[in-house]
Amino acid sequence: MHILAILLLTWYLPNPQPAAPVRAPQEKQVATQAHPNGKWYLAESGHAVYCYGPVLLVKQPQGTLQRVATFCKGDKTMVPLKD
Repeated sequence: MHILAILLLTWYLPNPQPAAPVRAPQEKQVATQAHPNGKWYLAESGHAVYCYGPVLLVKQPQGTLQRVATFCKGDKTMVPLKD
């Protein structure tokens, strides 16, 4: 009778599933993720910028040509590049 009660309880009670172990985030992976569609450039201001578009030559009002990176991360459409 005792064995029958244990069998009925094990059959009606849900079987606990072992929980997946909690892993700490690996910061090394975040820092080394590749950027799929862009490239880093050195802006004229001395800062590094990440841009998705091509590098173009834009004519300045003085008649000279300026290299600019296009479609940069953030709100910048064109960023003058350091030569």
